[in-house]
Amino acid sequence: MRAQPIGRGGRSDQRSWLGRVRDALDTLVRSSPARFAILVFAGLILITTLLLSLPIARAGEGRGTPLHDALFTAVSTICVTGLTTVDMATHWSPFGNAVIFIGMNVGGMGVLTLASILGLVISRRLGLRARLIAASDTNPSRAHAGPVSESQAIRLGEVGGLLATVALSTLSIEFVIFLGMIPSVLAQGYDVGTSVWYSAYYSVSAFTNTGFAPNLLGPVEFFDDYWFQSLMMLDVLLGSLGFPVIFALLRTWRIPHRWSVHVKLTLTTTVVLWIAGALTFLVLEYDNPKTYGAFGFGKTLYEAFFMSTMTRSGGFSTIDMADLYSSSLLVTDMLMFVGGGSASTAGGIKVTTLAVLFLAAYAEARGAPAMEAFGRRIPRDILRLSVSVVLWGATIVAVSTVIITQITKSPLDFVLFDVISGFATCGLSTGLTFDLPPEGKYVMAATMFMGRVGTVTLAAALAASQRRQLFKRPEERPIVG
Repeated sequence: MRAQPIGRGGRSDQRSWLGRVRDALDTLVRSSPARFAILVFAGLILITTLLLSLPIARAGEGRGTPLHDALFTAVSTICVTGLTTVDMATHWSPFGNAVIFIGMNVGGMGVLTLASILGLVISRRLGLRARLIAASDTNPSRAHAGPVSESQAIRLGEVGGLLATVALSTLSIEFVIFLGMIPSVLAQGYDVGTSVWYSAYYSVSAFTNTGFAPNLLGPVEFFDDYWFQSLMMLDVLLGSLGFPVIFALLRTWRIPHRWSVHVKLTLTTTVVLWIAGALTFLVLEYDNPKTYGAFGFGKTLYEAFFMSTMTRSGGFSTIDMADLYSSSLLVTDMLMFVGGGSASTAGGIKVTTLAVLFLAAYAEARGAPAMEAFGRRIPRDILRLSVSVVLWGATIVAVSTVIITQITKSPLDFVLFDVISGFATCGLSTGLTFDLPPEGKYVMAATMFMGRVGTVTLAAALAASQRRQLFKRPEERPIVG
C-alpha cells in the first residue's frame, strides 16, 4: 500500500515550515551576524511604533499618536536616546509608558547582545554563531571576517557569562538606585505609588542613558536634592562604562593589574573626560546669569560635574541647553560625540576610539613603531577601525546637519547640537528637536538609529565580508599634512 502524503496543515508540513524558518535565520546569522542584529533592532522599533500608535497608548483624547511622533519616540526609546517630540510626562497613557519603560531596558542591552539572546531562545543553546554575535557587541573587531586577536575584554568562551552579567548587573543596579531614589521623590510631596513609579522610571532611564523623565519638570524638580542627583550621576556612569568593563570589575576588582587594556583605557579616558568636562563648564559658565552665574562656587562646581556626566550620554539637564554660551555648546558637542564605553548603554564613537587615536598620535610624535598602552602593544588594525568609526560618525552627523538645517533654517550651532545628541544617543536638546516638522523627525530618527546600531556594525552589515586579496600592489607614499 502506498503511503498517502499528509495534507496541508499536517504535522509534517508544520515541522517543515518551522524548519525552513530556522534554516533561513541560520543562514542569515551565518552570512552576516551584524545584518541579523540590525534586522532584530529594526523589528523592535517597528513593533514599538505600532504599539505607541494605538489609541490606548495616548492619554486623554482617545486617538492615536501621529506616525512621525510614534516612530520618533520608538526609535528614541529602543536606541535609548532621550530626544522627544511630545511631552513624555503628559502625552502617554499607562500603557504607553509601560511600552516605553520596557523598550528602554530592551534597548539598553545593546543590539548585538539582544540578538544573541534571541538566538539563544530560538536554538535553545548558545552556539558558536550566537557567541560571535554577542562577542562582537563587546569588540567591534569581531563584526568583521578574518582572524581576531584573542586578547579581548570578553572571549568567546566567556560570552555566556557576559549575557548573565548583562541581565544581572542591569537589574541589580537599577533596583538599588530605584530604592535610593524613593525617599527623594516622596520628599517632593508625591504619594507612595507615584514615588515608586517615578523612581523606577528614573533608575531605568538613567542606567540605560536614555534621559526620559516621567514628571513635568524633569530633573529640575530635584535641583537642590544632591542625593537624588548623585544617584542619577552614578547610574549614568555605571551604564556608560560598558558591560565588558562591569564583567571584568566584578571578577577582578581586587587585582587591577589583571585588568585588560580595554578596561584600563575605558576607565582612564572616562575619568579624564569627566573631570576635564566639568572644569571646562565651570570656567565657561561661571559668569552666565542664565545657567550657573547666580550660584555659589560649590553649587556651580557640583552642577558642572552633573553636566559633564550627562553630556557623555545621560541626557538629563537641570538648565536650558539653549542658554549655554556658544563655547559651552561646542564643548558639549565634543563630549557627546565621544560618548561612553564600548558595549555600553551610551552612544558616540566611544572613549576607547578616542584613546586609540591619541595613542597613535603620541606614537607617531615619538617615532615609535607601534602604539603601546599599559605595557601592551595595540595592533594597527585597531587604529584603522578607530579611524573608520570617526569618519563614519562625522559623515552621518554632517549629512544630517545639512539636511535639517535646510529644512528648518535654524541656527547652525543649535542644529549641530541636536544632531550630535541624536547620533550619540545622548538626549540633550536646545529645543529644536521638539519643534521639528515631520520630515525633520524622520531624518533625526534615522540619525539616532545609525548612531545606536553603531557605525562599525552598520558598515559590516553593508559589506558581505572582507575581500581576500592574494597579491600586494607596489607601495607608494602620498604626502600627508
